[in-house]
Amino acid sequence: MPALPAKVSVFSYPLHLVDNAPEWLLMQQRSGRGQHVVTLNSEMVMLAERTPRFAELLRQADLVIPDGSGVILYLKLHGLSVKRQPGIEFAEALLKLASESDHHNRVFFYGAAPGVAETVAERWQAKLPNLKVVGVESGYHDANTEAELIRRLERLQPNIIFVALGVPRQEYWIQDHRHVCPTAIWVGVGGSFDIWAGQKQRAPKLFRNLHLEWLYRLYQEPWRWRRMLALPQFAWKALVSRLYGRRR
Repeated sequence: MPALPAKVSVFSYPLHLVDNAPEWLLMQQRSGRGQHVVTLNSEMVMLAERTPRFAELLRQADLVIPDGSGVILYLKLHGLSVKRQPGIEFAEALLKLASESDHHNRVFFYGAAPGVAETVAERWQAKLPNLKVVGVESGYHDANTEAELIRRLERLQPNIIFVALGVPRQEYWIQDHRHVCPTAIWVGVGGSFDIWAGQKQRAPKLFRNLHLEWLYRLYQEPWRWRRMLALPQFAWKALVSRLYGRRR
């Protein structure tokens, strides 16, 4: 069985350090182990600080990777130099690697507005002809259609399931339903479907290099300003934790 990655913590929440997360995940899957992947950012940490259920979810996740710039800042303040792994880039790398293996290319896209997941599937199959998309489903449905979705997943048993319902809904949904496909890799991907489908644009590379991707997203979605208040709150807590020697 593949060795577990090294682990540190951001406040009291785990963060795994692994050089090639997609490859590690597929190796785990070959061993028959399903995985719940969380791409951690500062907004999620602050949510965990005030929401016990989400805090416990983070601690139980199989793989937590450093997505947000705030998380990278926290680690730097504590003497760790860690490379950021944006969730969308991680998901793209996982898709590409899965397409190269006949055993790991059964993918299901779930979430976003009606029609978006279908466009995502079409675009990825055009890019990766060996990728087998076994199903898509929008994030808009009632109890009856969700029950049908669960039955489809149980029947299809995809290897990789991307869930785009937004934080924390997607993480809770995965936690509640991962038993349906116990050997699958489950990944919450937030707004990645909208970017892959061309509905929205990712921040230009300059913004990404300057760790200002959040600012570009706020420009695109100004209604998110209340949620963005978590960023300065996280930065302040990170500084306090460093000044008062809170251990990793």
